[in-house]
Amino acid sequence: MGNFKIATFNVNSVRSRLPILERWLAGNRVDCLCLQETKVEDGSFPASFFEDLGFHLCFSGEKSYNGVAIASTVPPDEHGFGLGDGEEPSGKTRIAWCRFGELRVVNAYVPQGKTIDNPDYPMKLRFFRRLEELLRSKGVPGEQVALVGDLNVAPTEIDVTHPENKKNHVCYHEDVRKAFWSLCSLGLVDVFRKHRPGEGEYSFWDYRVPNSLERNIGWRIDHILATAPLAERSVDSYADREPRAWERPSDHTVVVAEFRL
Repeated sequence: MGNFKIATFNVNSVRSRLPILERWLAGNRVDCLCLQETKVEDGSFPASFFEDLGFHLCFSGEKSYNGVAIASTVPPDEHGFGLGDGEEPSGKTRIAWCRFGELRVVNAYVPQGKTIDNPDYPMKLRFFRRLEELLRSKGVPGEQVALVGDLNVAPTEIDVTHPENKKNHVCYHEDVRKAFWSLCSLGLVDVFRKHRPGEGEYSFWDYRVPNSLERNIGWRIDHILATAPLAERSVDSYADREPRAWERPSDHTVVVAEFRL
């Protein structure tokens, strides 16, 4: 297959972010683009935009909330949506997966959780446990599997600015970080940190924080994780800050990993 590049991007409305996507894709070759928070029903998804660029698509969305999509340069051998365990909510607008030969890519948009005393927070923790079961069914840890997307967790203190003030935040609380590491204990490697171990590397800069990008007040909550058989083939991973500085950006930016397959 040669080198295979995977990118993940929480677009915070795919239709609003088409100019950003067009500009970024014009300068960046990518084989598999995973989007989260597309915020559009399937009948209104801008499929032609991606198809005109040569991508094959699978997507599942709803009006104004959630939504996931995978755009790939080769058609997937299989694809599906949701956690597939019969529980509700099904996660069909939060999980998309594709198989490309021996490679499986799972695109996830984990619930944010709101506040630690909100009913959405235990649902978030449950979502992580359900995601573990899905990953086992997709071949973790022995097969080539990538889990990518907005996982809504900063796993270590260098993954968020001023971690001392974030201990009760739903994306940094001890419980959610434990859930992340439990996921990794299945046999997943943080590919980004394999290549970028230093501080100040983020993927999200809050709109509500003045000049958050310029001051680099951010979070690393968008991840590319891989099983050992895939992670050992990674050649680079990075967060591209540039799109966050463009006109009408998402509050997230694109995270990329490249593998030699």
